[in-house]
Amino acid sequence: MRITGIRVWQIDLPLAEGSYQWAGGKSVQVFDTTLVALDTDAGLTGWGEVCPLGPVYLPAYAEGVRGGIRELGPHLLGLDPCEHGRLWQAMDGQLKGHPFVKSGLDMAAWDLLGKAADLPVATLLGGIVTPEIPLYRAISQRPAKEMAANLRSHRDAGYRRFQLKVGGDADEDIARIRACRAILEPSDRLVADANTGWLAADAMRVVNAVRDLDLFIEQPCLTYEESLSVRERTTLPFVLDENIDGLEPLLRASRDRAMDMVNIKLSKLGGLTQARLIRELCARLGLLMIVEDSWGGDVTTAAIAHAAASTPSRNLFAATDFNGYVTRSFADGAPRRDGGIMRLPPGPGLGVTPRLAELGEPVFTID
Repeated sequence: MRITGIRVWQIDLPLAEGSYQWAGGKSVQVFDTTLVALDTDAGLTGWGEVCPLGPVYLPAYAEGVRGGIRELGPHLLGLDPCEHGRLWQAMDGQLKGHPFVKSGLDMAAWDLLGKAADLPVATLLGGIVTPEIPLYRAISQRPAKEMAANLRSHRDAGYRRFQLKVGGDADEDIARIRACRAILEPSDRLVADANTGWLAADAMRVVNAVRDLDLFIEQPCLTYEESLSVRERTTLPFVLDENIDGLEPLLRASRDRAMDMVNIKLSKLGGLTQARLIRELCARLGLLMIVEDSWGGDVTTAAIAHAAASTPSRNLFAATDFNGYVTRSFADGAPRRDGGIMRLPPGPGLGVTPRLAELGEPVFTID
């Protein structure tokens, strides 16, 4: 099987709650996602999707995805998409870094491998070991009472794991955390995610003020060293996200005992191939994991589901149903939330089929 063409669509995904806000006053109202199709001489098409959380979260942006695919695409024509090692050699040989560009192409290659083998991607990633995938809900940064009310509504909808967007004023963040933890049951799980927004001094004020509560602290500061300094002075369990963008940072953090949980974002790492490597190492190291992406729609959510379903239950803290946050669906077969659980779509590959009649012509084609 050989890649004969690449098609790319741009899709707007409006947020159901109007806006999504996190540390530093950052916000997004409409997500700009990129849908990628890899066409082959076998008549099969693989699908991938990449959706950065705006240009100010990670070193990624929507136009960069599409520009990078324009650069990489011609070099992938004629390659066998099922040979992931050769595909990655080709991508790395033609474009240094930029994992967010490669993620959708890698995702589509896994979809093709699953279709060629007539197996779900989760089976190819190690086997379906967690068929009922626990979900978490991210609570956008707002005043404490509003966040608590938002959390309560999502708890009523079935979620039992939550991520609060903090990383603002320390006193306000303390109030946010306490207001939200107060309405949860003991079995519910809460993560306070600062998204690098605190200085170390502010982070210490917060963790000291909430040390009596049952919660995780996620990525308090911009640099690894700052976050490690907070970790070393608190007994609360710790999550790293933005600082873990590859194998070497993970190994360093493991040596330093810098975290208890890792947030694995597919596009941050370059797609399912690299995420699988990080996931397997995290499992061997006894770490908890959140499996997700920076954002996305139906195809990204399907890829998350396959990565999460093949993650050992004891290590999987939660995954994310990003297509449940937005008002637009564009693919048939996409996984949906059932209470606080997500399940794999049926069928081989990722199990989703974009409705191209609704999407119109691609923004560009490489053949």
